[in-house]
Amino acid sequence: MRYLTLSGIIICSILSACSTETSNPNSPKIDRSNQKNVIFILSDDHRYDFMGFTGKVPFLETPNMDRMAREGVHIENAFVSTSLCSPSRASILTGQYAHNHRVVDNQSLVPEGTTFFPKYLKEEAGYQTGFIGKWHMGEHHSGKRPGFDYWASFKGQGVYFNPVMNVNGREETHTDSAYVTDVLTDYAIDFIEKRDTSKPFFLYLSHKGVHADFKPAPRHLGKYENEEVAYPPTMFPPGHERSTVTKEEYNFDDLPNWAKAQRNSWHGVDYMYHGQISFEDFYKRYCETLLSVDESIGKVVNYLEQNGLLENTIVIYMGDNGFSFGEHGLIDKRQAYEESMRVPMLAMGGDLPAGTKLSEVVQNVDIAPTVMDFAGLGVKDHMNGNSFKPLLYDQPIAWRDTVYYEYFWERPFPQTPTVHAVRTSKYKFIRYHGIWDINELYDIENDPNEMRNLIRDEAYADVAKGLRDALFTWLEETGGESMPLKPDYGKRFDHIYRGTY
Repeated sequence: MRYLTLSGIIICSILSACSTETSNPNSPKIDRSNQKNVIFILSDDHRYDFMGFTGKVPFLETPNMDRMAREGVHIENAFVSTSLCSPSRASILTGQYAHNHRVVDNQSLVPEGTTFFPKYLKEEAGYQTGFIGKWHMGEHHSGKRPGFDYWASFKGQGVYFNPVMNVNGREETHTDSAYVTDVLTDYAIDFIEKRDTSKPFFLYLSHKGVHADFKPAPRHLGKYENEEVAYPPTMFPPGHERSTVTKEEYNFDDLPNWAKAQRNSWHGVDYMYHGQISFEDFYKRYCETLLSVDESIGKVVNYLEQNGLLENTIVIYMGDNGFSFGEHGLIDKRQAYEESMRVPMLAMGGDLPAGTKLSEVVQNVDIAPTVMDFAGLGVKDHMNGNSFKPLLYDQPIAWRDTVYYEYFWERPFPQTPTVHAVRTSKYKFIRYHGIWDINELYDIENDPNEMRNLIRDEAYADVAKGLRDALFTWLEETGGESMPLKPDYGKRFDHIYRGTY
């Protein structure tokens, strides 16, 4: 464990070298009597505060997420290490940062020899494993998902209606406007019902929702049509006719130029998706699409409860990355602002304490070690994450105060540059690579909306330097100093994204 002192704050960084608990052939025999079934439910592009109980969106109703928070643990400070579908999903399955697993964008294939943690559950802990839903990770096929006994999956991003599923190698086509969230939930219940009851099980339910283009289930379409959408304070610069803030409140001058330029692009509020949809419709359809994901959680939890399984099953819900709705004039993800890198995370079931909040910072790289811990396994040496299982039970352990973030520029979406960031409970430092632009420093404790960039303020020079040094120490110690460079594949980008090969 490495501690760095920065201008009166302490950063505790748990790196891969700190993973001292390791599974090996000579490790003690697993106590199977204490193993828990685990269901991991992942949604797509669900930001951390769009849940009914947070009050962020007054009209949004998520009774099943609310129940998980009420009867389980709300992990308030959950983050991803890369805010993009494929890299985040690979980090969940490997317990590694993107610069180590090398799935650095949505086109990158999983390198040969990569091991996903469900394989350890199967081979070392005797689990039956199942994968349902969106895989992605550069593999545009629906074939066998490595590490899993059972799979029901689809190609690439999939579709919201009438999905074609590969179920253990057999193609099943759904018709009659079958809605993908409902279809995936039914497969999940089917896996639990038909499992080998002599074994504990791990189920990974990976939803397409709420990925754009947002398409709610027919039963939810239009539910929020007449609701009023609240704009974030940084959506419009001071002086704009729709702005609600002053120059003293929002330091727009020191917002990076790339972000200002992105306002009028595919991922900006002034020309979002090249004018194909209004912000208000975009916002409402997102909320309506989220409702079926919430219902899916409810159906799974209710089935466990009705069949006497909830007492020995841990249910974890998480988003694969966040999503911006107008903050700094942006939509989508990729950047290191809070709405992009922060995700919802809830856990309930088993003997987890009800109605508790976990304030420690947790990342997607911690999922694999935590699930393995519930199975009686230790952290593998190659993993960057650690188990937060003790924290769920309010047990005091040494834990990090810091999360690190990386995003690598993509040719299909060239508006967002390569980003590295370090975030403590007090500050966030964001560094941009390969562009002539300003970096960012925020006192997120007192400025949670990231409205005042302090990077030019001499009073914070030592803080910025300390965070930058911590960032490069993290990169050095975790093998992240090499910049991954991938060839360009696939469709033409010149028409849609105004770029070229």
